[in-house]
Amino acid sequence: MTGATGFVGRALALRLLRDRHRVVALVRSVARARGQLGAEVECVALDDEDATAAAVASADAVVNLAGEPIMDRRWTAARKQALRDSRLALTQRLVAMILRRDRALEVLVSASAVGYYGDRGEQPLDETARAGDDFAAALCRDWEAAASLARPRASRVVLARLGIVLGGEGGALAAMSPLFKLGLGGRVGSGQQWVPWVHLEDAVEALAMAVTQPALDGPVNVVAPAPVRNHELAAELGRALRRPAFVPAPALALRAVLGERAQMVLGGQRALPARLTELGFVFRHATLKDALAEATSARGPVELRSGAEPS
Repeated sequence: MTGATGFVGRALALRLLRDRHRVVALVRSVARARGQLGAEVECVALDDEDATAAAVASADAVVNLAGEPIMDRRWTAARKQALRDSRLALTQRLVAMILRRDRALEVLVSASAVGYYGDRGEQPLDETARAGDDFAAALCRDWEAAASLARPRASRVVLARLGIVLGGEGGALAAMSPLFKLGLGGRVGSGQQWVPWVHLEDAVEALAMAVTQPALDGPVNVVAPAPVRNHELAAELGRALRRPAFVPAPALALRAVLGERAQMVLGGQRALPARLTELGFVFRHATLKDALAEATSARGPVELRSGAEPS
């Protein structure tokens, strides 16, 4: 796994351990990763080319979740290149190692995002929809293309198009909740844009399914079956935190502050989990109300409970 110390990656690593998989994390800092992941996850330094190649050569599955945060700083030319390098360069390196294997890899699961579709307004989007044409869409498209080059030596390549992942220990809620707790939350722009979301537990289960389910191949929208509009997300998060959510963030102000990044929050995708639904995937948190109630509860890190049966 790459990205094993991230918000989704750590939860997935622990989920796979529960099913008695051997998990090898390819990481930038072995000492830091061991502290985050525990002794059961073997950690290999990404800058150790021989050890990384050996780990890929012996694996039954490779899960590629690495990539620098896309919203944390302004998209200068240098920043855009760094975002591409953190996704494409590492993916290309993994694919080169897969292509050198003596035997075919069972599956490569490579992260992408619903940003692949760009801002598509009211159009329902399943996995057959075309790519958008903005920076984020082009980044996802090229990232998926890099992963797909593994097919000569990978029996399956699953391209996991993740929506906004909601969980109590990080992700989107870590960025949104502080303002809402101060009573300063509210809709973004018009509030009419669609928000494709997924609870962390369901995202992890979908990725685990991608590792083990032979029928899952190609692009997969990892989103809940009921996308909501931005104003609905704001109102529901306010209710979950028992805070008002009436302070809008005007589009003009967002464009001034965020620059080109503003398109990520002012646009949206009405993405639907068509492939997961076809394969009978059961969402534990199918409604936003339920997902936010769990994510904002005080019951502890969700990743530690990802393998538990729903109560």
